[in-house]
Amino acid sequence: CLEWLWRDREDFFIGANLTIYFSRQQLRNREFRGPDFFLVQPTEKRPRRSWVVWEEGGQYPNVIVELLSPTTATADRAEKKRLYQNRFRTPEYFWFSPDTLEFEGFRLIGNQYQDIPPNDRGWRWSQELGLYLGIENEKLRYFTPDGTLVPTPEEAALQEIQRAEAEQQRAEAEQQRAEAEQQRADAEQQRADAANQEAEAERQRADAANQEAEAERQRADEAELKAQQLLEQLRSLGFEPDS
Repeated sequence: CLEWLWRDREDFFIGANLTIYFSRQQLRNREFRGPDFFLVQPTEKRPRRSWVVWEEGGQYPNVIVELLSPTTATADRAEKKRLYQNRFRTPEYFWFSPDTLEFEGFRLIGNQYQDIPPNDRGWRWSQELGLYLGIENEKLRYFTPDGTLVPTPEEAALQEIQRAEAEQQRAEAEQQRAEAEQQRADAEQQRADAANQEAEAERQRADAANQEAEAERQRADEAELKAQQLLEQLRSLGFEPDS
């Protein structure tokens, strides 16, 4: 989880079940010390088969986490705690039991480890990590300062898939809305076209009526003209039509 969260950083080393060599006397006595988890920073991010203090400029871990088990719990709570406090001077030490969910954290203040008080969720703040450590679904997990669970790479991939699917669904819904809007616009255009066609037909009918009226007026004018001409002809012959 931490390597995934810090995937853009190149200034740390995480060891898991790797031996820490801190003295040549330790080598001679074959006293191996391999914390379940430890973090060293700042340092070069590169693979190592073990952490050899004198080859790393005398640098010891900044954070150590031990997973308690029936065979290691006593040493983790006492002997290793003294070693990390007095020899390693590791700023923060945590232990966690996957079986009982016992979870404790300590910060080096002066020469002694002091308890790191839990918050209202039972999480403990790590100054070295800038993260909370706490129990989630019976596992020890990291949480950001705002309380967000730091995902595993698998969880992050699943979240990305879910986000992509949600985005696809939103895009499809938007497409459907756009198509529905287009259909409504097309229907409105068709209604407008039909109205325009009806208006044009009405205009043509009006024009035809006007033309018919004009033709009727012309026929009436022609009939009146013919009547006048006939009257003049009768008068020229000496006939005076009755008024």
